[in-house]
Amino acid sequence: MHKFILILLFVLTLFSCGTDTDTGEFTVGSDYLALSNKVIMIDTVTVEMSTINFDSLITSSRSRILIGNYDDPIFGKVKSDSYFQLSTTTYALNGASSDTQAINYVFDSISMILKYDNYYYGDTTKVQTFNIHRLIQKVKPNTDNDSFYNNSTLSYSPESLGKISFTPRPTQKDSINIKMDDEFGEALFQKIKKREITDFDSFTEYLKGLVLVPETGGSSNVIGFSVPTSKVRMYYSKYRADADELSYIIDFTIADIAKQFNSISLDKTGTLLQNLPISSSYLPSTVTSNQGFIQSGTGVACRIDFPNIKQFKKISTNGAIVNAELILKPVNNSYSEKYPLEDSLAVYVGDNLNRVSGALVNSAGTTVYGLLNKKSDEFNENVAYTIPIGSFLQSEMLKTSDSRSSLILTLPGISKSVDRIVLADQKNANNKIQLKVYYISY
Repeated sequence: MHKFILILLFVLTLFSCGTDTDTGEFTVGSDYLALSNKVIMIDTVTVEMSTINFDSLITSSRSRILIGNYDDPIFGKVKSDSYFQLSTTTYALNGASSDTQAINYVFDSISMILKYDNYYYGDTTKVQTFNIHRLIQKVKPNTDNDSFYNNSTLSYSPESLGKISFTPRPTQKDSINIKMDDEFGEALFQKIKKREITDFDSFTEYLKGLVLVPETGGSSNVIGFSVPTSKVRMYYSKYRADADELSYIIDFTIADIAKQFNSISLDKTGTLLQNLPISSSYLPSTVTSNQGFIQSGTGVACRIDFPNIKQFKKISTNGAIVNAELILKPVNNSYSEKYPLEDSLAVYVGDNLNRVSGALVNSAGTTVYGLLNKKSDEFNENVAYTIPIGSFLQSEMLKTSDSRSSLILTLPGISKSVDRIVLADQKNANNKIQLKVYYISY
């Protein structure tokens, strides 16, 4: 017991010079856990926050058509276009085995049917408008791999093949139907009827793909549609002199989900993030009103650093961090019904260049998440995400090299949504970040 009192006095001498976190000093907390077991709680460790922007995110093979745009009051102008390649199971008219039989088949109409997948973000009481355009470039990546990214684009014709203005009802309705240009549909029908299109290769040579592009004026939401169940449907019929006409359809679907991707952009002009650098650098929270930012789809993420964690080795010859909790609070008035909080944060380990080495795991190897305790309370004082980081800090404390790892926070649907969150740093007046470290000496 005498030995532990000496250790405690040493801790108080070393770390109680002040509580100014800018100097990197920290003090022993006022509460103690299991003093007889030589455990102390330290609650004023320096925590640094910054915002980073990933170079790119893979948005192909995500099974979601993400379309829309809105002006975010904090992040700026968000926009998502969706590109895809079509195909069908048959490139022939029903029962038309000869040119003579094909004469009686006529084109009726063509439409795009988009099935909601229940995802939406922003104000769905406002009208959304977008157009369908024809690609003039094959759906083929420009990179060495088979992926498309949030900053990928393909060339398309300026002519609209179909337009819709609608009020989204993603949780109330099944789908939307967009009537497409008859001239476009007739030309495609004739290509199939005349057997100029007979297989996938000849079809994609003629119709390389389509893109959905939102109009930039007036829209306030981004909507998700299901890739597997959305389609372009062609209606045609067969004339019979002695009976009623027979109606048929051909469905063109997105069979290859790797050939569908969302191009998601963020115009940060005039916002706190307008000087956000790309990839290997960062924007400190000290220049963004003591806030850190996260946004899915655009690659904006929050970085957390612990610059003085190695000082824990000075507390005791034999000691360890047995537990630690990082408590992150969303900034007041940064979230609402239109911009709701996600239930969790995804947590990764990164280096000084923001290169991610993997997900954060605990001592048992289980992936760690930041969990939201509640979405709201009367004064929003207790709304927070808690992340257990004891194992991570223990590892950082024991490092013998000068290298230091950071935590990088994102949202779970980072590559197929546009959700966002604003977090407070250690100097924020109302929603300060908290770190509680439990240290044992033995």
